[in-house]
Order: sequence, then C-alpha cells, then structure tokens
Amino acid sequence: MLRQRILSALVMAPLALGAVWAGSPVFNALVACAAAVMAWEWDRICRGRFSNSGKIAACAVFAAGLLGGYAPVAALGVVWCGMLAAAAFSRSGWLAMGALYIGVPVVALSWVREAGGLTTLLWLLAIVWATDIGAYAAGRTIGGPKLAPRISPNKTWAGLIGGVTAAVLVGDLVLWITDIPHVGVLSLFSAVLAAVSQIGDLFESSVKRRFQVKDSSNIIPGHGGVLDRVDGLIAAAPLVALAVLAMDGGLEVWR
Repeated sequence: MLRQRILSALVMAPLALGAVWAGSPVFNALVACAAAVMAWEWDRICRGRFSNSGKIAACAVFAAGLLGGYAPVAALGVVWCGMLAAAAFSRSGWLAMGALYIGVPVVALSWVREAGGLTTLLWLLAIVWATDIGAYAAGRTIGGPKLAPRISPNKTWAGLIGGVTAAVLVGDLVLWITDIPHVGVLSLFSAVLAAVSQIGDLFESSVKRRFQVKDSSNIIPGHGGVLDRVDGLIAAAPLVALAVLAMDGGLEVWR
C-alpha cells in the first residue's frame, strides 16, 4: 500500500504542480475536472450511485471551477444554485451540502492562484502536503493516544503535533526559498492551516463512517478517491482565499 501511495504521488504531483505553474486556464480546467470527480464521489458516498442530483452538483462545481479565478462571485452563485437544485432533486441535505463542500474550496483555489499568485498557492500546497506527511510519519513512529477514535481510529495526537510541526517548518522553508520576509504571524498561520487541514480530514472520515464507506472511490491506487486525497486542502483553501481577499494580494504583501 505504501509503495502504491508513493507511485501515485509521483504521478499526480508533477501534473498538479505543472497546472499550478501554468495558471489559468490550465489550472482552472484541472480544478474543474477534479471538482466534477469529487461530486461523483460525494454522491457515491451518500447514495452509492451517480444520481441525477449528483450530476447537477457535478455540473455546478465544474462550472464554478472554470469561473472561479475570473469571477468568484458568479462562481459562488453557480455553486449556490447547484446546491438548491440538488436539494430539490434528492430531498437530501447531505447531497446538497456536497455542492457547497466541494464548490466553495474549488472557487477558493482558483481565486488564490489568480489573485494571490503562484507563490501563495505553492505555499498552501506545501503546508497541506507537509501536514499529511508529518502526521503520517509521527503517527506511525510515535503512536500514543488517539485523536478521535470514534471517527478515525488511526489518527493520534502525536500525528497532529507532527503534522503541525512539519507544516510550520515547510511553510517557513517556502518563504525562505522565495525570498519573502519571514514574520511570526505567517508561522502561526501555517500552524492554523495545518490544524484546519486535519479537521477537514476528520470531517470527511466522519461522513464516510456515517454512510459506512471506506474510501470515496478507488480512482487513485493507494489513496482511494480524489476526496480522500484533498480533504485537507478543501478545508484550508477557503482560509487562504479569505486572507488574499483581506490583504488584497498574496504572500508578498502579507507583512
């Protein structure tokens, strides 16, 4: 399983980073396609099949992904309409929530790349990836008390601390490499994003446990589904987008 995870990561990471580097419209197209797959996975979790409401949600978040970097307000409007339509077709709050759960972070990612710039998005990705790796390594080597045994029996407090520590170190490293003045508040923000990323992981685990599903899908060998791979990023992206909006720019102006 570990070998599969590594091989899959070696394939996916260059594709993702290449799209990030290229920017729009390449990055928006990748995000839109990933969003549609995630909508299918969410429908699979909730209903075990791709329903009409799931197709509506998939179309909504796909459109939001394409629009997000250019017209975030319009993209969020599309997500909201998709949520209402999915609710009308499915009569399920869970299915309708999926449009928001996926659509808002999709718009946030596109917005961060467009308004926050390449460095800000790379910094966010580095923090989320470092959190996953640090949590996995610390949890496996140290073990100890469980973080949330009823939701995710394998997660430990040591893993949480290891993930936050790794995120802060890697976040600071990205700032040093990109020659952005390091201020303590950015280290604190890295730690907050790491904790939020772990909360996002736990949230998705709780949803899968509720519907008695192990993985969102088996589309990525060793990782499960796209939702399983980006659950932390889904949680952290809106916070960075809000920071970009509040500071009127990316990391270069966060001083």
